[in-house]
Amino acid sequence: MPFHRFYVPRDLYTTEEKKAISEAITALYEFLPKFYVVVNFINIEDGDFYVGGEKNNKFVRMVVHHIAYHEEDPAKKRAFMDKYENALAPWTKDKGLDWEVQVSNTDSVYWDMNGLAPPPLGSEAFNLWKAEERPVPY
Repeated sequence: MPFHRFYVPRDLYTTEEKKAISEAITALYEFLPKFYVVVNFINIEDGDFYVGGEKNNKFVRMVVHHIAYHEEDPAKKRAFMDKYENALAPWTKDKGLDWEVQVSNTDSVYWDMNGLAPPPLGSEAFNLWKAEERPVPY
């Protein structure tokens, strides 16, 4: 699962912007079932965000945990980061914000969905999960 946490100043994004951001992120993972992609917006109160020791209400921190998807090739990793940055530009760069993105890979052995171990990418069971758009026993 790609799990995206956005730490944002309260009221930075409207509900419509949050939906658009989550749709843009989901579109980056067209090879995964949509239900694998989770986006959370965590509000940071005024005066609770500091960068370099200074209060900053125009900063967004994005923490992404890749569990279902891992890339080993450094060039492909960089290509993903570039796609991610471009997809989010309307809500970061174009809004004049400061932002930071961090992606980490988690061993998929430590991942269950509804009590089920997700099947390997590309397997017959994975294709069934993707077609059903929900975890199904296999």
